[in-house]
Amino acid sequence: MGDTDDDVDKWDRGSTKRVIALTRPIVKLYFRSEVRGLDNLPAGACLVVANHSGGLTSFDLSVFAVGYYDRFGYDRPLYALGFDTLFGGPAAEFFRRTGVIRASRENAAKALAAGAVVLVFPGGDYDVYRPTARENVIDFGGRTGYVTTAIEANVPIVPAVSIGGQETQLFLTRGRRLADRLGLSALERKLFRTNILPVTIGFPFGLSVVLPVNIPLPAKMVTEVLKPVDVQSGDVKGIDAHVRRVMQVALNRLAKQRRLPVLG
Repeated sequence: MGDTDDDVDKWDRGSTKRVIALTRPIVKLYFRSEVRGLDNLPAGACLVVANHSGGLTSFDLSVFAVGYYDRFGYDRPLYALGFDTLFGGPAAEFFRRTGVIRASRENAAKALAAGAVVLVFPGGDYDVYRPTARENVIDFGGRTGYVTTAIEANVPIVPAVSIGGQETQLFLTRGRRLADRLGLSALERKLFRTNILPVTIGFPFGLSVVLPVNIPLPAKMVTEVLKPVDVQSGDVKGIDAHVRRVMQVALNRLAKQRRLPVLG
């Protein structure tokens, strides 16, 4: 467990309120965000499993958090599991105080045991940089650890699907082959726990290979929370397949409702 022991205990109501107040105008005005189906969240602990979009400037968590706290208030914290790289600098304490905790089974178990809602993006970097040509495809890259976490904690999985984030710029490729050819995979895997070198096109810098960071376009973002999935069967592969299937059906439906890219 090590230095993850106190991650969950660091959540601070006041800090979280201030962050939500600052981010609300961004997600509500700039991205015109909507979070639907929040009543599908059970009263007790649950693991919310979502697709991830938007590259390095993803606003998925902010959209969900604003919708969650506006609907339920601050009596039950929302925790989000984050990559280790978020906790390597001076911002680490800020993340912990606002509910972003290191992605470990210990942290997830502790938060769930406290009755919290825990949000996880199983696809991580693989999902958040999926090519625009596959923007409406649910693909976690074969990662199923989220199912094991829910089974061990004996809590339901609540699928959630988002659309719009992958319209904030043009995602050309995850860049796995490029990373291999440049010999960067080993270094990236060691420093950032990733083996991709994503290539995107956006505003104002145009072509970007990770850097420089373009400003996301004001795409309308919609998140829909689906009905809980029971994990009592203990069948990791079967539960994972079911979760991805219901998410894909919901994402297909949201995609059909889009009239134009960015405008929504």
